[in-house]
Amino acid sequence: MSKFSILFFSIGLGSVIVASRVNQDSSKTIAADTPESSLSLVANGEDFVRQGFVSKDNWKINFDHLYVSIGDAVAYSTQSTFEPQKGDTKSSIDYQEKVVLVESEKIIDLAQGDIDAEPILVSQTKVPTGFYNALSWKLNTAKSDSVIAGNTIALVGQAIKDDQTINFNLSFNQPTEYICGEFIGDERQGIVTVDTPGQVETTFHFDHIFGDADTPPEEALNQAALGFESIAKLASNGMVNLNETELSQKLSPQDYQKLTQAIAGLGHVGEGHCAINEQ
Repeated sequence: MSKFSILFFSIGLGSVIVASRVNQDSSKTIAADTPESSLSLVANGEDFVRQGFVSKDNWKINFDHLYVSIGDAVAYSTQSTFEPQKGDTKSSIDYQEKVVLVESEKIIDLAQGDIDAEPILVSQTKVPTGFYNALSWKLNTAKSDSVIAGNTIALVGQAIKDDQTINFNLSFNQPTEYICGEFIGDERQGIVTVDTPGQVETTFHFDHIFGDADTPPEEALNQAALGFESIAKLASNGMVNLNETELSQKLSPQDYQKLTQAIAGLGHVGEGHCAINEQ
């Protein structure tokens, strides 16, 4: 079978079967003549971050900066479709090929660029051709010399409601590992050919924290989201500048639990949900 036939067959199935390529943990070797191209990892806060949005309790949220610390990102090519389930770890992914996209953490500002900016390039790596249909990655605690030292995420911006404006600077240190399947969106991602580089995406859904006024209040998104009103009540002189420890002390236990669960659930691949490695 020609290389073209192998590629066409694999894409049709939604997985890749590469001749002479097996799980590297099995001590078998990889064919030296396997073609390579490049795979990009991007980070995307979507329009919620780039353009702002209205929370479930009618605060207009705008971000000046939204920093995330991404690390330990690995893309996988699996023989069959991988659907992440609760309790999954990286060992749950039955891969034929894996490639490391990010080792130590990279600090990304999801709010950089204009309202129509593309997702932000995190890394670009030479990889064997194939279909990379699974992804694992972490939110790591940033190092001491980082703009968000000691934290995994920091949100900087303004919230506006009626004639009130509140500036906020909220930081969290909640290391989390996400185990994800194939990107779900308008276009399929993760396909790498000799002539066409591929892309995989870490996607952050910040409406999970604040809710969304365009979504019915009874839907699960808004039921689980904290909103902004509880944070607005903590403002002093029009400013909320609090880290996770301070928020845990000032919010009610119920509100703090909603907030931390929403932070943990930020990670997606497009609209595709990820499992959280709880080990």
